[in-house]
Amino acid sequence: MLDDGRQDGPSGYRRVGPDRYRETVGFCYEELVVGMTVEHRPGRTVTELDNVMMSMLSMNASPLHIDAAYCARGQWGRTLVSSLVTLSIVGGMTARSTSGRAVANLGWDRIRLPNPVFVGDTLYAESEITAKRLSASRPGDGVVSCRTTGRKDTGEVVLTFDRSFLVPTRANDGHEAAGY
Repeated sequence: MLDDGRQDGPSGYRRVGPDRYRETVGFCYEELVVGMTVEHRPGRTVTELDNVMMSMLSMNASPLHIDAAYCARGQWGRTLVSSLVTLSIVGGMTARSTSGRAVANLGWDRIRLPNPVFVGDTLYAESEITAKRLSASRPGDGVVSCRTTGRKDTGEVVLTFDRSFLVPTRANDGHEAAGY
């Protein structure tokens, strides 16, 4: 409690002065608990621009992702969103919360794409913390693992992956010094 009877700030914010709050990003090692699930918001509707730009940026010129006339005659009857787009959007959704304070991303494993994504689909994601341990080689940091699931707004799973990242302990967190 502060002198004026108010709490330090609303959830997701840190008080930095009288009537002044700063958004917080991510978690320190101690705040991530095995079994905890984070629902990532906002969702993201995939656009044709997302698909074409990322397909070209990644040099994935498959007609399945960039040629509507070709796709109209194919299995799906429409353009299929590149899996790189799906992975980028869902992976990006998770970064602000799960690894917003991360020192490094350590790896992605078991990436699965069980159902297709099409332009106009809205994606949501959630991540469950599956493991954590203090780093043996980097004192003051911990290794955290999570399982992320990406779903369409219909609930249909379109992506799953396991990821690990290095995150600071509270004692090693540099956010304050960086103005965060």
